[in-house]
Amino acid sequence: MLLRALAASTLALALAPATSPARAQAPAPYAIVVSASNPITSLSREQASKLFLKKTPTWADGREVVPVDLPEGSAVREAFTRSVLHKSVAAVKSYWQQQIFSGRGVPPTERPTDGEVLSYVRSNPNAIGYVSSTAPLGGSVKVVTVRDE
Repeated sequence: MLLRALAASTLALALAPATSPARAQAPAPYAIVVSASNPITSLSREQASKLFLKKTPTWADGREVVPVDLPEGSAVREAFTRSVLHKSVAAVKSYWQQQIFSGRGVPPTERPTDGEVLSYVRSNPNAIGYVSSTAPLGGSVKVVTVRDE
């Protein structure tokens, strides 16, 4: 009898929908960060994408936006790129090659580690970057909330 109940519950789990509440609400593996002095507190995904692709070159107050990326091989960069830019890292690389070739722009600066991205953002009040959601932020930076709109 116990074996039948166990088999029935296992079957029920196997047939359950794949979109459980916990899975649907999984936190992003990255955090977008700006200088603590930056007045921005949240961005839509579209706004964040335009900032990192330099389609929006200035903040609302007219200051130049200075995005910073992790290196191409970074799992955090892959997650950020897919989630925010809705592209693969290779597609974004191709986008930047076209921008460079046509003389319309250059890609964001790259820093090799979360710590170096945070240091860059701390030292540049116009910078925006992303790091692992588990990276210790320390002072002088803050996380920007990303809204789905």
